[in-house]
Formats: sequence, C-alpha cells, structure tokens
Amino acid sequence: MAKIKAGVLGATGAVGQRFIEGLREHPWFELTSIAASERSAGKKYSEAAKWRLESELPKDFAEMTVVNVDPKEVEADIVFSALPSDEAKRVEAEFAQAGFAVASNTATNRMVDDVPLLIPECNSEHLEIIKLQQERRGWDGYITTNPNCTTIMFALTLKPLMKFGIQGIHIASMQAVSGAGYEGVPSMAILGNVIPYISNEEEKVEIEAQKIMGTFDGQKIVYADFDVSASCHRVPVMDGHTEAVWIKMRDDPTPAEVRDAFLSFDPGLSDLPTSPKKAIIVRDEPDRPQPRLDRNRGNGMSVSVGRIRPGIRYICMGHNTIRGAAGASILNAELLVKKGFLG
Repeated sequence: MAKIKAGVLGATGAVGQRFIEGLREHPWFELTSIAASERSAGKKYSEAAKWRLESELPKDFAEMTVVNVDPKEVEADIVFSALPSDEAKRVEAEFAQAGFAVASNTATNRMVDDVPLLIPECNSEHLEIIKLQQERRGWDGYITTNPNCTTIMFALTLKPLMKFGIQGIHIASMQAVSGAGYEGVPSMAILGNVIPYISNEEEKVEIEAQKIMGTFDGQKIVYADFDVSASCHRVPVMDGHTEAVWIKMRDDPTPAEVRDAFLSFDPGLSDLPTSPKKAIIVRDEPDRPQPRLDRNRGNGMSVSVGRIRPGIRYICMGHNTIRGAAGASILNAELLVKKGFLG
C-alpha cells in the first residue's frame, strides 16, 4: 500500500523526538510535516531541535523545514501530538475538525467521553466510539489518545488478569526523570534523591485504567468496576518506569496462575509493525525487571513483569517515552489502519 502521510505536532520536545525516531523508515507512514512553536517555525529541524536521544538525528529529517502548528501548514493524513496539554485542548480539535486523524499523547482528551483511550492489546473495540465522536461533533477527522506513561505499564498487565475478577489495585511507581522532559527535574533535586510527589500524576493513574478496561456498549464506554490507589515517585533513573502492583481479585489466583496468564497472553497484533513479539515478558530472576536491563525489550514496547508473589503482588516496568508515549501513539495509528479508520 502507499504510505500514509504523517506529521508530528510539538516535534522539538522529548516525546516529539521519539515520534521522529519511531517514524524513521516506518513501513506504513511517511513523515511529511514537522510542526512546532512559532520560535521554531521556518528553521531546519536540525536547527530548531537539540537532539537528546542516544541515536543520531535521522539525516532525512534534519533538513526538513519546521512549520507552525496549524492545519493549513501541515501536510498529512494523521498527526501525532506531543503538545503541552493547555495548547493541545484547542489545537487537536482544530486538526480533527479540519479532517486529520489525531493520535495524541497528551492528557487533554484522555477522559473525554467520546474519545478512545487506547492500548491496542487491551481495548481495540473502543475504536468504534470514533464514529459517534465524528457524528456528535460534525468532524471529518477524529482524536484518539494513549494513556499516561505510568498507567500504560500496569494497565497492560491487567488485561490477562481481568478473567480473575479484579476488585482493587494499589500501585507505587518509581518514575524516570525523562518523564518530566529534558528540563523537567533539576539535577540538584534528583541526584542521590527520591521525590515523593509528581504533580497531577496520581490523579491520572487512579482514573485511566477503569476507562481502558471498560466495555463499549454502542453508545458509551462503561468503566470497569474496580478502584486504583496510587503513590507516584520520581527517582534518579534516565528512562524506564518501574511499578510495584498489588491486586485484589475475586477468584484469588495463585502466583503460578498469574504467571501462566502473563505467559499465554496473545493480543493477536503481530501484523502491526510497532507491536512487540511479546507484549508482556515474564522475568523469573528474583531481582528483575530493572530499567537498565529491561527497558528496551521489544524495541521499548514490551512491559516486563517479575517478583510475582502471593497476594497478588508483582513488579512491572516499561520504557516511559516509547511504550509510555510516542511508541504507544504510533501503535494506535497502526491499529487505526488495520481497523479501516485510516488509509
């Protein structure tokens, strides 16, 4: 098939750069527009963005001219949004109204009733609400979102456990500094330290999973009936969010049953280019998973679990700017293609 034209909104920031990296040589999408703020517009991307990733800035994109975040200047069928939340509220709606598909990583529209909050391995059927979104708003385009970078790690591990009747979840996160952006946490504040507070993080984590694990009844998403209690912490790790999870389940499964559920989990998305071979990787070593050793599993798209104990308690970990951000949106876009909403 011909490649689908794609743009990145907010392309100079940390997540925007991950989008650029993820679209490099993508078999389905062609990056045709890079958009950023007025101070960057008109410059070459290599001049506007200070590249922060381990890999080199792709040469094909370095010479592209940055345009304004404006539907009239962006040449694309789908745009990936890494915009700040306050700007995204206005801009994403403008792009959807103008006929673009919007795959957003920002928090602005996640909990809006007619906007799907997607993890393809968990709730691909929620895409059907796009039709209602377009009908209600009179849009030719639409908005889809992916979860918060903390939510997505433990929420993915919930899917194979839903059959046991999840009743309540407690989670304690140890979150990498890259989740706050390049200039988000001063080095003097985080080196040799743990910061036991991340603004608005616990509130997001405590509400998003119920929507993700809910059911679409044809008119709305009915939220899953369990509670989440979260405590979120910033730790001196570059990339990779680690989470300690406690789950109360109706059927009281054993650790072996939970392990088997993780191992046998197959969402059937092997035909999507960004989908990892194993969405959930089980680590049986007593001291795994660890960010430095496991964050890049599945090209950063796998979530690793370990230390499954009676209770049920376990550790999960994933790459926060890939699976938790840009990679999640790109995988959502591939699902849109597969389900006939794009292309």
